[in-house]
Amino acid sequence: MGFPGTWMTESESVVYRVVPKCACSTIGQIMFYSDHGRFFDGDIHDAAAGMHKWSMEASQPLIERNVKAHKSFAFTCVRNPYARILSSFFDKIAGIQRNGKRYRGNLVPQLAQKYGIDVGSPENGFEFDQIASFRRFLLFARDTIRWRRPMEPDIHWSAMSGHVSTFIVNGGRYNRIFFTERFNEGMQQVLDGIETPVKVDLKAIPRFNESEGHGPARAHEVSAYFDDLSRHLVWEIYKKDFQLFRYDFDNPDNKFPIAEIDLDEVHARLGD
Repeated sequence: MGFPGTWMTESESVVYRVVPKCACSTIGQIMFYSDHGRFFDGDIHDAAAGMHKWSMEASQPLIERNVKAHKSFAFTCVRNPYARILSSFFDKIAGIQRNGKRYRGNLVPQLAQKYGIDVGSPENGFEFDQIASFRRFLLFARDTIRWRRPMEPDIHWSAMSGHVSTFIVNGGRYNRIFFTERFNEGMQQVLDGIETPVKVDLKAIPRFNESEGHGPARAHEVSAYFDDLSRHLVWEIYKKDFQLFRYDFDNPDNKFPIAEIDLDEVHARLGD
Protein backbone atom coordinates (compact mmCIF):
# COMPACT_ATOMS: atom_id res chain seq x y z
CA MET A 1 0.00 0.00 0.00
CA GLY A 2 2.74 2.47 0.94
CA PHE A 3 1.92 6.18 1.10
CA PRO A 4 -0.28 7.19 -1.84
CA GLY A 5 -0.88 10.90 -2.27
CA THR A 6 2.20 11.80 -0.22
CA TRP A 7 4.58 14.58 -1.32
CA MET A 8 7.92 15.51 0.26
CA THR A 9 10.37 18.32 -0.42
CA GLU A 10 13.71 17.27 -1.92
CA SER A 11 15.41 18.68 1.19
CA GLU A 12 13.09 16.45 3.27
CA SER A 13 12.12 19.49 5.32
CA VAL A 14 8.45 18.50 5.31
CA VAL A 15 6.03 15.72 4.29
CA TYR A 16 2.48 16.42 3.08
CA ARG A 17 -0.44 14.05 2.52
CA VAL A 18 -2.48 15.53 -0.34
CA VAL A 19 -6.25 15.74 0.20
CA PRO A 20 -7.88 16.75 -3.11
CA LYS A 21 -9.90 19.98 -3.14
CA CYS A 22 -8.15 21.23 0.03
CA ALA A 23 -5.70 23.90 -1.19
CA CYS A 24 -3.32 21.24 -2.49
CA SER A 25 -2.10 23.35 -5.47
CA THR A 26 -1.07 26.21 -3.18
CA ILE A 27 0.52 23.89 -0.60
CA GLY A 28 2.51 22.05 -3.28
CA GLN A 29 3.80 25.32 -4.74
CA ILE A 30 4.84 26.55 -1.27
CA MET A 31 6.78 23.31 -0.75
CA PHE A 32 8.44 23.66 -4.17
CA TYR A 33 9.30 27.31 -3.48
CA SER A 34 10.74 26.49 -0.04
CA ASP A 35 13.38 24.30 -1.72
CA HIS A 36 14.07 26.21 -4.95
CA GLY A 37 13.16 29.87 -4.39
CA ARG A 38 10.79 29.81 -7.36
CA PHE A 39 7.39 28.35 -8.19
CA PHE A 40 6.87 25.42 -10.51
CA ASP A 41 5.88 26.71 -13.94
CA GLY A 42 2.49 25.06 -14.41
CA ASP A 43 0.18 22.95 -12.29
CA ILE A 44 2.20 21.50 -9.40
CA HIS A 45 0.32 18.20 -9.88
CA ASP A 46 2.19 17.84 -13.20
CA ALA A 47 5.64 18.39 -11.67
CA ALA A 48 7.79 15.31 -12.32
CA ALA A 49 10.96 16.74 -10.75
CA GLY A 50 11.92 19.18 -7.99
CA MET A 51 9.98 17.36 -5.28
CA HIS A 52 9.30 13.81 -4.20
CA LYS A 53 5.90 12.25 -4.87
CA TRP A 54 4.70 8.75 -4.09
CA SER A 55 3.47 8.48 -7.70
CA MET A 56 7.12 8.67 -8.85
CA GLU A 57 8.81 5.32 -8.35
CA ALA A 58 12.22 6.75 -7.49
CA SER A 59 10.67 8.79 -4.65
CA GLN A 60 8.93 5.88 -2.95
CA PRO A 61 11.84 4.43 -0.90
CA LEU A 62 12.83 7.95 0.25
CA ILE A 63 9.28 8.82 1.33
CA GLU A 64 8.74 5.45 3.00
CA ARG A 65 11.99 5.64 4.97
CA ASN A 66 11.27 9.20 6.09
CA VAL A 67 7.62 8.67 7.06
CA LYS A 68 8.14 5.40 8.93
CA ALA A 69 11.00 6.93 10.93
CA HIS A 70 8.88 10.08 11.59
CA LYS A 71 11.95 11.98 10.43
CA SER A 72 10.25 15.10 9.09
CA PHE A 73 7.31 17.28 10.11
CA ALA A 74 4.19 15.75 8.49
CA PHE A 75 0.92 17.54 7.86
CA THR A 76 -2.27 17.68 5.84
CA CYS A 77 -5.13 20.10 5.26
CA VAL A 78 -8.92 19.55 5.37
CA ARG A 79 -12.01 21.45 4.26
CA ASN A 80 -15.69 21.76 5.09
CA PRO A 81 -17.37 18.69 3.50
CA TYR A 82 -20.32 20.71 2.15
CA ALA A 83 -18.03 23.18 0.38
CA ARG A 84 -15.67 20.44 -0.78
CA ILE A 85 -18.32 18.31 -2.53
CA LEU A 86 -19.80 21.45 -4.14
CA SER A 87 -16.34 22.44 -5.36
CA SER A 88 -15.84 18.94 -6.79
CA PHE A 89 -19.10 19.23 -8.69
CA PHE A 90 -18.41 22.65 -10.18
CA ASP A 91 -14.80 21.83 -11.06
CA LYS A 92 -14.91 18.19 -12.17
CA ILE A 93 -18.48 17.73 -13.43
CA ALA A 94 -19.72 21.15 -14.58
CA GLY A 95 -16.32 22.57 -15.54
CA ILE A 96 -14.01 22.14 -18.52
CA GLN A 97 -10.56 20.83 -17.53
CA ARG A 98 -7.19 22.41 -18.28
CA ASN A 99 -6.82 20.22 -21.37
CA GLY A 100 -10.03 21.72 -22.80
CA LYS A 101 -12.02 18.52 -22.32
CA ARG A 102 -14.53 17.17 -19.84
CA TYR A 103 -13.20 15.38 -16.76
CA ARG A 104 -12.61 11.66 -17.32
CA GLY A 105 -13.85 11.69 -20.89
CA ASN A 106 -17.28 10.08 -20.98
CA LEU A 107 -18.15 10.62 -17.31
CA VAL A 108 -20.46 13.61 -17.87
CA PRO A 109 -22.44 11.96 -20.72
CA GLN A 110 -22.76 8.87 -18.49
CA LEU A 111 -24.14 11.02 -15.66
CA ALA A 112 -26.57 12.72 -18.04
CA GLN A 113 -27.86 9.34 -19.16
CA LYS A 114 -28.00 7.50 -15.81
CA TYR A 115 -28.75 10.31 -13.35
CA GLY A 116 -30.35 13.01 -15.51
CA ILE A 117 -27.60 15.53 -14.76
CA ASP A 118 -27.40 18.60 -17.01
CA VAL A 119 -24.37 20.87 -16.66
CA GLY A 120 -24.78 23.13 -19.66
CA SER A 121 -21.80 24.02 -21.85
CA PRO A 122 -19.46 26.94 -22.60
CA GLU A 123 -21.63 27.66 -25.66
CA ASN A 124 -24.73 28.42 -23.58
CA GLY A 125 -22.77 30.11 -20.77
CA PHE A 126 -23.17 27.03 -18.54
CA GLU A 127 -26.89 27.69 -18.17
CA PHE A 128 -28.48 24.87 -16.17
CA ASP A 129 -30.38 24.19 -12.96
CA GLN A 130 -27.41 24.06 -10.57
CA ILE A 131 -29.37 22.87 -7.54
CA ALA A 132 -31.20 20.00 -9.29
CA SER A 133 -28.06 18.80 -11.09
CA PHE A 134 -25.90 19.00 -7.98
CA ARG A 135 -28.39 16.93 -5.96
CA ARG A 136 -28.37 14.26 -8.65
CA PHE A 137 -24.57 14.31 -8.68
CA LEU A 138 -24.61 13.80 -4.91
CA LEU A 139 -26.68 10.66 -5.40
CA PHE A 140 -24.09 9.43 -7.92
CA ALA A 141 -21.21 10.27 -5.54
CA ARG A 142 -22.93 8.31 -2.77
CA ASP A 143 -23.43 5.32 -5.11
CA THR A 144 -19.74 5.28 -6.04
CA ILE A 145 -18.65 5.45 -2.40
CA ARG A 146 -21.23 3.07 -0.94
CA TRP A 147 -21.46 0.46 -3.69
CA ARG A 148 -18.58 1.35 -6.07
CA ARG A 149 -21.16 1.61 -8.86
CA PRO A 150 -21.34 2.74 -11.62
CA MET A 151 -17.60 3.32 -11.00
CA GLU A 152 -14.99 3.41 -8.25
CA PRO A 153 -15.19 6.58 -6.09
CA ASP A 154 -13.10 9.46 -7.38
CA ILE A 155 -10.37 10.98 -5.17
CA HIS A 156 -12.01 14.42 -5.46
CA TRP A 157 -15.22 13.37 -3.71
CA SER A 158 -14.18 10.37 -1.61
CA ALA A 159 -14.08 11.17 2.12
CA MET A 160 -11.15 13.16 3.50
CA SER A 161 -10.84 10.70 6.38
CA GLY A 162 -10.07 7.98 3.83
CA HIS A 163 -7.20 9.99 2.35
CA VAL A 164 -5.88 10.97 5.76
CA SER A 165 -6.06 7.41 7.12
CA THR A 166 -3.76 5.67 4.60
CA PHE A 167 -0.83 7.71 5.92
CA ILE A 168 -1.56 6.61 9.51
CA VAL A 169 -2.38 2.96 8.79
CA ASN A 170 0.95 2.46 7.04
CA GLY A 171 3.04 3.91 9.84
CA GLY A 172 2.95 7.69 9.45
CA ARG A 173 2.01 10.25 12.06
CA TYR A 174 0.76 13.81 11.51
CA ASN A 175 2.29 16.69 13.40
CA ARG A 176 -0.48 19.01 12.26
CA ILE A 177 -3.81 18.95 10.41
CA PHE A 178 -5.14 22.40 9.60
CA PHE A 179 -8.21 23.93 7.97
CA THR A 180 -8.42 25.30 4.41
CA GLU A 181 -10.74 27.98 5.85
CA ARG A 182 -7.91 29.20 8.11
CA PHE A 183 -5.18 28.59 5.59
CA ASN A 184 -2.67 31.30 6.49
CA GLU A 185 -2.82 30.51 10.19
CA GLY A 186 -2.43 26.76 9.65
CA MET A 187 0.25 26.95 6.97
CA GLN A 188 2.24 29.42 9.06
CA GLN A 189 2.23 26.96 11.96
CA VAL A 190 3.67 24.33 9.61
CA LEU A 191 6.38 26.72 8.37
CA ASP A 192 7.20 27.70 11.97
CA GLY A 193 7.78 24.02 12.75
CA ILE A 194 10.29 23.32 9.96
CA GLU A 195 13.61 24.55 8.55
CA THR A 196 13.49 25.25 4.81
CA PRO A 197 16.39 26.05 2.43
CA VAL A 198 14.48 29.16 1.26
CA LYS A 199 12.49 31.32 3.70
CA VAL A 200 8.80 31.57 2.83
CA ASP A 201 6.88 34.82 3.37
CA LEU A 202 3.33 33.49 3.38
CA LYS A 203 1.78 36.94 2.88
CA ALA A 204 3.62 37.23 -0.46
CA ILE A 205 2.54 33.81 -1.79
CA PRO A 206 -0.25 33.89 -4.41
CA ARG A 207 -3.11 31.39 -4.29
CA PHE A 208 -2.87 28.67 -6.91
CA ASN A 209 -6.43 27.65 -7.72
CA GLU A 210 -5.99 25.46 -10.78
CA SER A 211 -9.72 24.79 -11.13
CA GLU A 212 -10.80 28.44 -11.19
CA GLY A 213 -12.29 29.89 -14.35
CA HIS A 214 -12.88 26.59 -16.15
CA GLY A 215 -16.61 26.36 -15.56
CA PRO A 216 -19.71 27.96 -14.07
CA ALA A 217 -19.64 30.04 -10.90
CA ARG A 218 -21.75 28.87 -7.97
CA ALA A 219 -24.98 30.89 -8.15
CA HIS A 220 -26.42 30.29 -4.66
CA GLU A 221 -25.34 30.09 -1.05
CA VAL A 222 -24.19 26.67 0.10
CA SER A 223 -27.35 25.77 2.04
CA ALA A 224 -29.53 26.18 -1.08
CA TYR A 225 -27.99 23.05 -2.61
CA PHE A 226 -28.72 20.81 0.38
CA ASP A 227 -32.30 19.83 1.14
CA ASP A 228 -33.13 17.17 3.76
CA LEU A 229 -32.34 14.26 1.43
CA SER A 230 -29.05 15.83 0.30
CA ARG A 231 -27.98 16.39 3.87
CA HIS A 232 -28.86 12.77 4.70
CA LEU A 233 -26.60 11.66 1.82
CA VAL A 234 -23.80 14.01 2.94
CA TRP A 235 -23.95 12.55 6.46
CA GLU A 236 -23.89 9.03 5.04
CA ILE A 237 -20.75 9.80 2.99
CA TYR A 238 -18.90 12.23 5.26
CA LYS A 239 -19.95 11.45 8.82
CA LYS A 240 -16.35 10.79 9.94
CA ASP A 241 -15.15 13.98 8.24
CA PHE A 242 -17.63 16.11 10.18
CA GLN A 243 -16.85 14.37 13.46
CA LEU A 244 -13.04 14.18 13.28
CA PHE A 245 -12.38 17.52 11.61
CA ARG A 246 -14.99 19.38 13.68
CA TYR A 247 -17.16 20.87 10.95
CA ASP A 248 -20.74 22.05 11.46
CA PHE A 249 -23.17 19.54 9.95
CA ASP A 250 -26.25 21.45 11.16
CA ASN A 251 -25.45 24.68 9.29
CA PRO A 252 -24.15 24.22 5.72
CA ASP A 253 -23.51 27.99 5.48
CA ASN A 254 -21.04 27.92 8.38
CA LYS A 255 -17.88 26.97 6.55
CA PHE A 256 -15.69 27.28 9.64
CA PRO A 257 -14.88 24.43 12.05
CA ILE A 258 -16.60 24.57 15.43
CA ALA A 259 -13.65 23.20 17.44
CA GLU A 260 -9.99 22.32 17.11
CA ILE A 261 -8.93 18.93 15.72
CA ASP A 262 -7.81 16.37 18.31
CA LEU A 263 -4.79 14.74 16.63
CA ASP A 264 -4.73 11.85 19.08
CA GLU A 265 -8.37 11.05 18.28
CA VAL A 266 -7.65 11.22 14.53
CA HIS A 267 -4.75 8.77 14.88
CA ALA A 268 -6.75 6.44 17.13
CA ARG A 269 -9.88 6.35 14.93
CA LEU A 270 -8.17 6.27 11.54
CA GLY A 271 -5.29 4.02 12.50
CA ASP A 272 -7.22 0.75 12.57
